[in-house]
Amino acid sequence: MMSGHESTDNTVTQFHLAQLNIAELKFALDTPEMFEFVDNLERINALADHSPGFVWRLRGEQGDATSIDYFGPDYLVNMSVWESVEALHDYVYRSVHNQLMARRKLWFETMSQFYSVLWWIPAGEIPTMEQADERLQLLRDQGPGPRAFSFKQRFDPV
Repeated sequence: MMSGHESTDNTVTQFHLAQLNIAELKFALDTPEMFEFVDNLERINALADHSPGFVWRLRGEQGDATSIDYFGPDYLVNMSVWESVEALHDYVYRSVHNQLMARRKLWFETMSQFYSVLWWIPAGEIPTMEQADERLQLLRDQGPGPRAFSFKQRFDPV
């Protein structure tokens, strides 16, 4: 299995990487325990918006996705589209985002099943919450494969 830019054909430009992650809140967003997370949300979203390879992210009325309760009121959802796995990986693990998320156990419950999923979409498309939920369930039910995978086990577009 190769990752995005190592491909020898034109599949990288034909496909973009969609990602979904969900988090179960330990506290309501308007509580003092969540202040640090909420206070950094706009900055972290702006960092994503200006990161190399960023294409799109899910936004609610306030400009972030905190009001979207597709998975229930106790869950936050993040969905975005990137040009490649490497671009998303750099944002997640090689930016200030990683430093903030190192503290996630303060704000979010530990989940016993997959809470993040990656999948390829045709370039120019925007994923729906229903599609994202389907991919997350596929990953949970069948494990990583070409239609739903993780950073640890990546697949090329098919």
